Parts: sequence; structure tokens; C-alpha cells
Amino acid sequence: MSDSPASHRLRTGRYAEPNRIYLLTTNTLGREPVFADYALGRLVVHQFRQAQSLGLANSLAWVVMPDHFHWLVELEKCSLSSLMRQTKSLTTREVNLSSARHGPLWQQGYHDRALRRDEDLVKMARYVVANPLRAGLVERLGNYPLWDAIWV
Repeated sequence: MSDSPASHRLRTGRYAEPNRIYLLTTNTLGREPVFADYALGRLVVHQFRQAQSLGLANSLAWVVMPDHFHWLVELEKCSLSSLMRQTKSLTTREVNLSSARHGPLWQQGYHDRALRRDEDLVKMARYVVANPLRAGLVERLGNYPLWDAIWV
């Protein structure tokens, strides 16, 4: 899970809390724009929905960008590390089966930010789903197919 020899220290003393809200971000290996192919991006979306249907996490908002994703979740019946390990593993398998790719898909590790209950979740969700606009991929969010939020 570590990106560098010292990255384990970032997690020292930290633990994932059930019912806590987290913003999760991870990048494709080498920032390869794999999900510029929206059909492959839909495989990531499928895993977000699968995690929710299994009761692992409640998806509040997400966006799959060409080379990374942001996922705003309320953690339920698992740890952050197991949620991300499962999501990354299953999407790697599905993407590789559905394309000419093989080998790793994701960079090691991920970034997580625990949100306080008093933070404006709708504002955070808007920030997450507006990524395609800020990146200049579309002029209207409705033109980008790989995002969702419970407030929309």
C-alpha cells in the first residue's frame, strides 16, 4: 500500500471508523488515462455500486476521471484499506479482461481524508463531481458520463 519508504508513517495511529465519511482518491499506474474509454470507467462505477450493495460503504458522490477517481463514502462494514484493496483488485481484473491491458492498473496506495460531521458534504460532493469541468474535459457536467452524487 505504500508509495515510498516513509509512507507507512502517514498511517501510524490512524484507523478507519464505521459511519465516518471519507474522501478517497487513487491514481492509475503512471497516470495512464485508461478511463478515457468510458466503457472501462463504467467498470469502476460497477465496483462502487457493488461495494454499496454489499454494505461495505455508502457512496455519497464519485467521479471517475481518465487517470484517477474520487469517491466520497460513508464507511460501513469494512476498513478503508480493505474497501480500496477490493475495489482496486476487482477493477483491475475487469478492466484487464475487457481490454488489451494486462498487469497492474493502479498506483500503490491511496489518499484518504476523513471529513468532520460539520463539514458541508454537499459542497464536498460538488467539488468531487466538478472535476471534469475543472480539467476541461467537458463544458457542462451533464456531458460527462462517469459521475454521480446522492444530492443530484
